[in-house]
Amino acid sequence: MRFFQGAVIRSAFAMVLGFVLILWPEAAILYLVITIGVLFILPGLFAILNYFTRRSASAGRTMFPIEAAGSVLFGAWLVITPAFFVNILMYVLGALLVIAGVQQLVSLIAAREWNVVPFGFYLMPILILATGVMILAYPFEAMANTFVIFGVASLFYGICELINWYKFKKRIEEL
Repeated sequence: MRFFQGAVIRSAFAMVLGFVLILWPEAAILYLVITIGVLFILPGLFAILNYFTRRSASAGRTMFPIEAAGSVLFGAWLVITPAFFVNILMYVLGALLVIAGVQQLVSLIAAREWNVVPFGFYLMPILILATGVMILAYPFEAMANTFVIFGVASLFYGICELINWYKFKKRIEEL
C-alpha cells in the first residue's frame, strides 16, 4: 500500500507540474523560484516565532535559531530576485530529470526479477534521462523551450509512473 501511495502521488505531482510548465513556461519559472523562496521562509518564521513565544523552564534562554534566520533571509532573497536564481534552477531541473529517468530504469530493472518487462517500458525513462542530459548541456539557449521540454518530460514521467504502478501493483502486493 505504501508503494501505491508514493507512486500515485509522484505521478500526480509530475503531471501537474508538466501541465503548468507546458501552458505557462515564462511565468512558471519565476513563480517556481518564488515558491521555493516561500518554502524557505515559512519554516524559518515558524522556528523564530517558536523561539520568541515559548516559555523557558530554565532561567536562561536558549540560543537564537540562527539557521532559521538564515532560511528566512535566503527565502526572501529568492522571492525578491527570482531572475537571478532562474539560471541555477535550470541545472537543478536538468538534474531532477536525470534522477527521475535513472530511478525509473532502476525500478524496471528490479521489476524484471519477478515479471517480464517489455522493451517499450524502457523507452520513456531513456527519453526522460536524455532530456535531463540535454537540459544540463544547453540550459540557457532557449529557457522557455527548456521549460516546455521539461514540462513534457515531467508529464510523461507521471504517465509512465502510473502505467508502471498499474502493471506491477499486483505483483508488489503479493511480495
